[in-house]
Parts: sequence; structure tokens; C-alpha cells
Amino acid sequence: MKTIAFFPEAAFGPALNSVGIAQEVKKLGHNPVFICDKGFEGVFTQYGFEEHHVNMSEPMSAEEMAKYWVDFINGHIPNFNKQPIDQIENYVKDCWDAIVETSVWAEKDLPNVLNKIKPDVICIDNVILFPATKQYGKPWVRIISCSENEIPDPIIPPHLSGCGESDLEGFKKFNEKFLETVKPIHEKFNSFISECGEQPYPLGEFFEASPHLNLLLYPEPVKFKRQHALDPNKFQYLHGCVRNEKEYTVPTFSKNNDGKLIYLSFGSLGSGDTDLLKRLIKVLAKTDHRILVNVGDYKEEYTNIPDNIYIDSWYPQPSVIPQCDLVIHHGGNNSFTECLYFGVPAIIMPYVWDGHDNATRVHETKHGLKMHRADWDDDLLINNINFLLNDEQIQLNLLNTSKFMQSDNGSSKAAKLILDLA
Repeated sequence: MKTIAFFPEAAFGPALNSVGIAQEVKKLGHNPVFICDKGFEGVFTQYGFEEHHVNMSEPMSAEEMAKYWVDFINGHIPNFNKQPIDQIENYVKDCWDAIVETSVWAEKDLPNVLNKIKPDVICIDNVILFPATKQYGKPWVRIISCSENEIPDPIIPPHLSGCGESDLEGFKKFNEKFLETVKPIHEKFNSFISECGEQPYPLGEFFEASPHLNLLLYPEPVKFKRQHALDPNKFQYLHGCVRNEKEYTVPTFSKNNDGKLIYLSFGSLGSGDTDLLKRLIKVLAKTDHRILVNVGDYKEEYTNIPDNIYIDSWYPQPSVIPQCDLVIHHGGNNSFTECLYFGVPAIIMPYVWDGHDNATRVHETKHGLKMHRADWDDDLLINNINFLLNDEQIQLNLLNTSKFMQSDNGSSKAAKLILDLA
């Protein structure tokens, strides 16, 4: 029996994606374990996996760590309505500063944790190098659960830019501003990894492709055409990588109980933008549809809920989306992938990070629509919903994409590829 260590970023997207792959590793008779930030304590044990904790910031309780990231996101809500290039100097810069700190802090605990686990393979779903994982002496796998352009190429949009694939001038402007802004942070990071015995990275790069295996969640029907093809011996696309969740029974609504079912979620952190969610609820209450709304930890802020609206703090999303006719989300890669997997159209209102990339991509491949978070009126939202529910070409695209993705069990494929390295 082999021990496979999963080390996802402290965010629910990468964490839950790793859970799906770990479930398949366990089915094959092996031992998946998780390394995680203390702020994620209990996330993996609820799925039956062993956890090992690493301090990735000043030591604090799980509750304090969770609050730190909630406060970090909520403090940036005014920046969410800005264009991606205008987020570089605030949100993106602050994120990279914090991410570098996680790598520095993790190095204090990580070697000892790895020695305790004794993994045969280490799987990292993050955007930054942790030197101890590379130096442990066992094969390591990079999982890319963000958008595909996290692995760069000259002719595809820069990561986080939200540019369309033909916007070459936009590529240039975004890259120039990004490199200028992150340069001091990157120099700090290079100094750290040099002290750890690693070669410094080129400006703008904080991680590298694994020489062993790289797994991309991006599905074939929406992937980019690259100038430099990725080596299939080292890069594999996981077209249908969706975790198993408990069954979900749609509640009975006192109004519109026969209407179309819409799921509205901006993820665990995006739920802090209660003003936007309340605005959407107000408009959706006027429709003939039923609406499930993920409000995260802010349930107490919602009163006088309309009869065609149901709110909750959390949903088993892979069990919810296949029952839906439409999803409105923030562009997180799990939501993006799950909608394509189940053939459900999406309106994406991105706020940060690769949400911008995924929103643009779903729009330009005609699998959904991109909308600005603030620059819309009631009629635009309702018209976009009606369009997606009725457009035959988009429905056909989604049907074909769903069939393709469901024909390829990405989680099982990933597990087998990982175990081949063990």
C-alpha cells in the first residue's frame, strides 16, 4: 500500500478537488493523507482522510485563521468591481505577498511533517513552490485546479488577466503591469528559495512544472491552442474531475415549485459580498424560477426571504448542479468545471483571480455568459437568464461538452497516474 500526500492550497476549490482524487486513490487500496493549513482543520477528516497540519502564517487557532482570510477578502470587496488589470496593484499584489509568506512559514514545519508521513508521492495544488516538497526525494505532482493559463504560453491570455484569446494588446499591458507590481515580492521569494538551495525563478514565476507529472483540470472542449504544445508524458488534462458528494434533495418551494431551478453561489469567500447577493435575490424573486442561494456564514443577514428563494450556508455542489437549469457563480474553477461536466449553462460574475479567465472563456466558447458584478440592471440579468435557458446552440455545446467530460473519469485517471509514480 502506497501513501499519497495531498497538499492543496488553503482554499475550498483546490481542497475539494484534491478530495475527489484522494477518494479514487483510496478506492484503489492505497492511503491518501492530507497536509493542510490549520485554518482548514477538519475539512478533510469529514471525508475520512488523515490530516497533518502545517503553520502557514503566524501560529493562530483554526477559527482565527479562517477569520483572517474572511477579513482579507471582505476588505477587498470595493476592488471586486474593478477590471483585472486594475486589481493588480491592490488585490493581486496583496495576494502574492500573503502567498509568499505561506511558503516561508511552511518551510518551518513541512520537512518534519513529510518525514512523519513518509509519502511515496506528493501532490501539490498551489501556485507557489514549497522547497521541502521538491527536495524530499520522492516524485511530486503539480495539480493545476485554477484556469489552464496558469501554465503560460505566448499566445494564450496571461493568468488572472481575463483577456480574450485574441486580445494581444491586452496581454502585453497586463503582463507589463503585473511584472512591475510584483517585482519586489518576487525578489523576496527568490531570496527565500535561494536560501533553501533552489535556483531563482524568472520574474513573475513563483512555481515550476513538475518533471514527473502535471495534472490540469481544464477540459478539452474549452482549452486553449498553444504555441508550445504541452508534453503529454508530463502534462495530462483531467476532463471530468468531479468529486462525489452526498445526495441533495431540492426543497419544496411555496411559489414557482414547477419553475426552472437556478443555483446562485459566489463560493465560500465571495459570500461576504452580501449587498450583491441581496440585489440578485431581489431581482430573482420577480421571476417564475426557483432559486437556491449559497450565503456562506452570513445566513443571519437575510430576512423576509421570498417564497421562490431558498438560502443555506453550504450545498453539496456536485449533487446540486445536475438538478439545475442554470447556475450563477463567481468563476471558481470547480464551479466552472462542474457546470460544463453536467451540461448546465452559467452566468459568471467574476470578482478576482482566475474567475476573470474562466468567465471570459465560458463566454467566448459559447457555454455561458460573462457579466460584470455591478454594471447591470434588472432587465439585463433576466434577459441573460432567458437567453441561456432557451438558446439552442449553447444547449447543444453544453450537451456535447458534458458527454465528452463524463466519458472520461478524471479523478480515476488522476489517481492511476499518481500511483504509477509511486
